[in-house]
Amino acid sequence: MARSWGELLGESGAAPEPDEQGGRLFTRLRDSLSKSRRALTGELSAAAFDPGNELDWERLEEALIAGDVGVRATAELVRRLEARGEVGDLNAALAGEVTELFGEPPTLDVRHGPTVLLVVGVNGTGKTTTIGKLAAKLAEHGHSVLVAAADTYRAAAEEQLEIWAQRAGADFVGSERGGDPAAVAYDAVEAATARGRDVVIVDTAGRLHTQTNLMEELAKVRRVLAGRLEGAPHETLLVVDATTGQNGLEQARLFGEAVGVTGVVLTKLDGSAKGGVAIPIVYELGLPVKLVGVGEGIDDLRPFDPADYARALVSG
Repeated sequence: MARSWGELLGESGAAPEPDEQGGRLFTRLRDSLSKSRRALTGELSAAAFDPGNELDWERLEEALIAGDVGVRATAELVRRLEARGEVGDLNAALAGEVTELFGEPPTLDVRHGPTVLLVVGVNGTGKTTTIGKLAAKLAEHGHSVLVAAADTYRAAAEEQLEIWAQRAGADFVGSERGGDPAAVAYDAVEAATARGRDVVIVDTAGRLHTQTNLMEELAKVRRVLAGRLEGAPHETLLVVDATTGQNGLEQARLFGEAVGVTGVVLTKLDGSAKGGVAIPIVYELGLPVKLVGVGEGIDDLRPFDPADYARALVSG
C-alpha cells in the first residue's frame, strides 16, 4: 500500500497547533528557511513588482538564481509567471508556481514486509543522524524498525547509529570494522524477515561521487539487497546538505546516475541561505524531495510538503 511520508511519520491529518501561519510545523519550517527567504526575496520586497517592467523581471531572475533555484528552474518559473498576465501578489504567485512545479507529495509503498530503505550520500551531510531520527520517528508511530550499519569504515558511524537504534527501540545489525557492507545489508534483511520487522534502514559509507571503487561497492550493496528481497531496496534516499547549494544539485545528479536514487533528504535547512536548491533537484533531475531536516531534534526531521516549503521560502 502506498502511503505518504506524512502518514508514515504521523503528520498526516493531524490538527496543527493554531498560529497565524497555520500550524506549528509550518512555523518551524518558516523559521528554518529564514536565511534562504531573505536571500531570495530581500531585493524584491524593496519595491513593488511591475509585470510591465522588463527590469523587474530581470531582478526577479537574479534573485531566484542567487537563491540557488538554478538557471533552468528560474527560467521555467518566470515563464509561468509571465503566462499569467496579471501577477498580483508576486510572493503568493511565485509560491503557487513553485508548489505546482513540485507536483504531488511523494509516497512510499510499504507492502513489502520488510520495506528496505538504502541511505547514501557524501560525508558531512548528516546521513547517520538522519537515519537515527528517521528510525525514531518511524518507531514512535508504530513501525517496527531494524537499522543496519553498512558503513564499515568509520567506527564512529556504527557506534553513533547503535546509540540511535537503542533510543528508538529499533533492532541493530553491525559488523566488524572493515567488513563487507553488502554482507551487513544481507544479514539485516535476513534478521528483519525472521523477526517480522516492518522497515530496514541501511546506512552506507559516506563517499564522493568521484570515488569509483566506493560507488561500485554501493552498487554491490544494491544488487545483494535485490537478490535477497524482490524490489529491494524499495527506496534509495540521498542525503544532501542544503548549505552546499548547487554542489548538492550535482551530487544528486551523479548519485542518481550511479545508484538509482529515488528521493532526496535535504538537511541543515535551518543553517542555509541556499534552501532554494530543492527546486532544481526536483525540476531538473526529477528527483522528489521526501524529507527535510530543519534542526537538531528528532521532531525536526519531517516529511517534505511542497506547499509549506514554497510558502515558507517565498513569503513566510
